[in-house]
Amino acid sequence: MRKDLDINSISDEKFEFAQKDKVLRDTKFETKQVGLFRDAMSRFAQNKGSVVAFAIILFLLLFSIITPFVSGYTSSQSDPFYTYCLPKCSWFEGTGFWDGTQKETVSMQKYYLYDSMGAVVSYSEGVDQFGNKEYYIKRDTYIKGCIYKTVTETVYKQLVAYDNSIEDNKDKIMQPLVDLSWIDQSTNTGQVIYSRYQQEANFDYKMDEKLRPILVNGQLQKIYLTDDKGNYVYSEKSGSGYSIRLNYDNYYVFVNGKKPVFLLGSDNVGRDIMTRLAVGGRLSLLLGIVVSFFNIIIGLIYGAIEGYYGGAADMIMERISEILSEVPFMIVVTLFNLYLAGKVNVLFTLFFAFVLTGWLGTAATVRMQFYRYKNQEYVLAARTLGARDSRLIFKHILPNAIGPIITSSVLMVPGVIFSESSLSYLKIIDFSTGNMTSIGTMLSDGQSSFTTNPNLILWPALFISLLMISFNIFGNGLRDAFNPQLRGAE
Repeated sequence: MRKDLDINSISDEKFEFAQKDKVLRDTKFETKQVGLFRDAMSRFAQNKGSVVAFAIILFLLLFSIITPFVSGYTSSQSDPFYTYCLPKCSWFEGTGFWDGTQKETVSMQKYYLYDSMGAVVSYSEGVDQFGNKEYYIKRDTYIKGCIYKTVTETVYKQLVAYDNSIEDNKDKIMQPLVDLSWIDQSTNTGQVIYSRYQQEANFDYKMDEKLRPILVNGQLQKIYLTDDKGNYVYSEKSGSGYSIRLNYDNYYVFVNGKKPVFLLGSDNVGRDIMTRLAVGGRLSLLLGIVVSFFNIIIGLIYGAIEGYYGGAADMIMERISEILSEVPFMIVVTLFNLYLAGKVNVLFTLFFAFVLTGWLGTAATVRMQFYRYKNQEYVLAARTLGARDSRLIFKHILPNAIGPIITSSVLMVPGVIFSESSLSYLKIIDFSTGNMTSIGTMLSDGQSSFTTNPNLILWPALFISLLMISFNIFGNGLRDAFNPQLRGAE
């Protein structure tokens, strides 16, 4: 205040009321009301890691649902000729990347066999450490060449009609039969060579006693069977049908109407890995979500009763929980599989085993949270005002305890999936029958050829790893979002 200003010297006429004729009231609250769920989702959106984890889970879920409908294959559809095919996408064909080709170092015999099949994309020659000639090739794993097959007369006529409609010889199904009359079967070597020709339909050229191709001017000597007029013979009468030598790659197109393309490759029996991965992921996710839902409901009710009422009820119920917790899960699964699998589906057997004791962890978490919050001042105030037990439980205690409960429930899903995968990997639970499969079954099937064909085990391992990591990050994000104590925290 200024020292030279005397407030007593100011006359009363210079003072006036600022709001003389106004009625003062509380200002209306203009912002929208924010509920628990909306506030939690706002906090969750700020956690970028959890949002990315949720996006990955959503992608894996959509992949598992949609893929079996658009892949063109079923999980049980197999073709023994297209085993261990590498991943292939038609968009990248001929680029050397994701086109189903692989680089190999092979002997001269193997090179000419692949060349006869038409599987060699490119090659270069070299010599190994022993001075033997070898080839460095890039091979198309989807080219299988020729096979011998006996077909009925009806099928034979269909194949002939199909070949007559094809102008390009490389797309024709029926191939000339191989002439083996030049082989001297009176010797053991001749019998071995004759047997090799009968086993491998791609041997359409002459070989010596060491099964090496005989070259004339650097070219293979083709040995096709001809008739009296010099025309190639494509079939021989065999009982009521015909024995033929057919190009299986073209025959596959004839039967299925398309060429085989496996985006993630094929397994040891010629099944599409991507379709099986989607079906296995769908089974694992469905089992994990359904089991977790029932375990959460049971554990929530059981733990709420324990924690809210306490006393004798808590003591009795806690002793029951302790007894059930001592039952080994592996024993439960094994017994259920032995005595229930024959009566109900194996999936239901596994469901019962998970639900029998799976809710105990949720019940313990809920019980602890109820003991923590039931004697808080706001709960005592609500009880004093006459709130019923159900209102106190669901309106006042449960929302404040939702963070740990949400976390345990979300983390229960990958726990169930991992347990199911472990059981099917160890063959304790068998999902290999029918159209069912699981991630664990795929891992088990691929372990025998891991060193030579790692993609059989790579994709299911990557799928379950992403699922585990994403669910953990997602669960932690939900825990932080639903914890009321973190509101307003930076």
